[in-house]
Amino acid sequence: MKIKRALLSVSDKKDITKLAAFLHENGVEIISTGGTMKAIKDAGIPVTYVSDVTGFPEIMDGRVKTLNPKIHGAILGVRSNPEHMAQMKEHGITPIDLVVVNLYPFKQTIEKPGVTEAEAIENIDIGGPAMVRASAKNFRDVVIITNPERYGKLMDMLKKDGDIDLKTRKSLAMEAFKHTSEYDAMITGYLQKQLEK
Repeated sequence: MKIKRALLSVSDKKDITKLAAFLHENGVEIISTGGTMKAIKDAGIPVTYVSDVTGFPEIMDGRVKTLNPKIHGAILGVRSNPEHMAQMKEHGITPIDLVVVNLYPFKQTIEKPGVTEAEAIENIDIGGPAMVRASAKNFRDVVIITNPERYGKLMDMLKKDGDIDLKTRKSLAMEAFKHTSEYDAMITGYLQKQLEK
């Protein structure tokens, strides 16, 4: 299988342990954060904590955890570029081939009665969109999944072909950019309403 290393970090945990089990059974190393890591670990699936990859703890109440060159270099490195690969080797960066991320539940948060602005602000995801956009930018080398409904097709394709074809990669990248643009639009709308008060 072409996918050797995956980063799983999701707010919507639907079927994430099923996907993690499939990846583990196929020899894929899994990296994860917080609640996702706990769900994977509780299901008895080996998982590496993102801080063990970055060598840096989660800080600022989890605001900073994946914003690190060991993560973003692993996602953004172009595998066909010898300079990128040399730099990855020099800095001890191992490529990440699959990123499964969906974002903090901002919409659900602002729909709660009596939600404070501070609560809303804390549900603005920063690391998630950065990983989604980085992966989508580098879709030739990194598969990005933002929707749990795609796990089945991903697993079927990997079982059958051992890889994900370019058209599917591009389609998933487009879906990922749509996911982050809709997320930003929600935040924009929320802040607009706050200004109108």
